[in-house]
Amino acid sequence: MSTRVSARLEPEIFRLPVDRIRAGYYSDAYFVYTKELLEAEGEHPHMTVQVFQKEVSLLGGIDEAIAVLKTCTGREHDGEWVDGWDQLVVHALHEGDEIAPRETVMTIEGDYSLFAHLETVYLGVLARRSLVMRNVHEVVEAARGKQIFYFPARHDHWLVQTGDGWSAHVAGAIGVSTDAQASWWGGTGIGTVPHGLIAAYGGDTVKAATKFAERYHRDMNFTVLVDFDNDSVATALEVAEALGPTLWGVRLDTSEQLVDRSLHNEMGGFDPTGVNPRLVEKVRGALDGAGFSGVRIVASGGFNAQRIRDFEAHGVPVDAYGVGSSLIRGQNDFSADVVQLEGKPCAKVGRSFAPNPRLERVQ
Repeated sequence: MSTRVSARLEPEIFRLPVDRIRAGYYSDAYFVYTKELLEAEGEHPHMTVQVFQKEVSLLGGIDEAIAVLKTCTGREHDGEWVDGWDQLVVHALHEGDEIAPRETVMTIEGDYSLFAHLETVYLGVLARRSLVMRNVHEVVEAARGKQIFYFPARHDHWLVQTGDGWSAHVAGAIGVSTDAQASWWGGTGIGTVPHGLIAAYGGDTVKAATKFAERYHRDMNFTVLVDFDNDSVATALEVAEALGPTLWGVRLDTSEQLVDRSLHNEMGGFDPTGVNPRLVEKVRGALDGAGFSGVRIVASGGFNAQRIRDFEAHGVPVDAYGVGSSLIRGQNDFSADVVQLEGKPCAKVGRSFAPNPRLERVQ
């Protein structure tokens, strides 16, 4: 499955805090000092900086990194910012490109004093967005074409939602849970009837689902959590009977510390806790037996790529997976090195200019 996005996002979409980035507020101080020193000494070294990382991955955040360069390259003169983007030559890959370890993903050529202060920011953008994109792509591949819902918003700071949601979208997630996560492509957040609303209706899942459906079912694939009473089979049937064709799916989200009531007489040959294959099979069998074969099953709660692979390998009848915190864990760090000075080799020992014919000139 190709994830490449050829058309680049415009800088305006990122809503960057341009003034603060220009001032070095988000940069490692030594890069700010470097810029200040070069300017004070009247030095304008023409350098080539190349950016790479060390994993088999997908490239995320490259348009955002380019936006940082486009809007924050330059210098202050007599209290006014003098833009320097037109003095740089930048080549880069695209959002969603598959990348190899140590493959050059971007080069920046020009007066180093114009962009030395930006390294911390653009590397951080690439690291975060590529991490999310790689992780989402991995679970999408594991799910073998089944839908993946991106649900990690509650596990991280709200400020990361916009770009992370875009990366998840590019990597193949079918839905995100907040409007912020969907904003860069003009989408909206999706979700299910939550436990909090069920509690607000006294623990009555059917009543909460019915009220929710009356107002919102036309806006989404209507899905209901059915584990509030820890009796997913019975609750799924009750919800299906009450909502009929309005119901798109039921979501299983049993805690890994609990055993669903429907399994109490079957324990012994498998791990009965949480959302396990046997629980899914029992819910599927009950729905089919009652004439609700069109109701989908969404499995969530502690899922990652390996767990999804296991479910798929055993043919567990899941229609979609909700995946949360595992999609924002791990690392995918990027590095930037000066590799040329005035067109001649100049790099720290162990690094050298590594041209990549896949790079395209950024306009």
